[in-house]
Amino acid sequence: MFLQNNNENDMKKLILSLFLTMNIFEHSAQSTDVPAIILKDIDGKKYNLNQLNSIEKPVVLSFWATWCGPCLQELDALKEVYLDWKAETGVEIIAVSIDDARTAKRVKPLVNGKGWDFVILLDENQDLKRKMNVANPPHTFVIYKGKIVYQHTNYTPGSENKLYEKIKEALKNN
Repeated sequence: MFLQNNNENDMKKLILSLFLTMNIFEHSAQSTDVPAIILKDIDGKKYNLNQLNSIEKPVVLSFWATWCGPCLQELDALKEVYLDWKAETGVEIIAVSIDDARTAKRVKPLVNGKGWDFVILLDENQDLKRKMNVANPPHTFVIYKGKIVYQHTNYTPGSENKLYEKIKEALKNN
């Protein structure tokens, strides 16, 4: 009996600890600025990601790779709704490829073939990926006024609807 109660108490402590840790992570993620890293787009133009900290409109920052099926599905889904979202909310979508030097040459042909009309950046050294604590793609952030207001990993059909809700929620709350 004592052992069982002890295990239950340990389990309760573990769950409480995990809950508090998740809340601390979520809170810190919401107040983190985008790091000052310069990346190039697929045409070689440089972008300083720190500029996202001063933009007054929502930005979707999506980390992806050419070899990641769910990434391609998510970006295809975003392509379908992007113009409507942009007209209603002013949102910008920036897709950050984390393909390394070996696979980065596949990015531009893939993007052109897909017809994605959002900014595509290359993070070949994965500097931005590391700074933003991205473990695996797809990892998508909603950034508003320089703050991360939402993030999710993976993709399932319909996930873009929740993403859009979070964009509209950010606009309402600020």
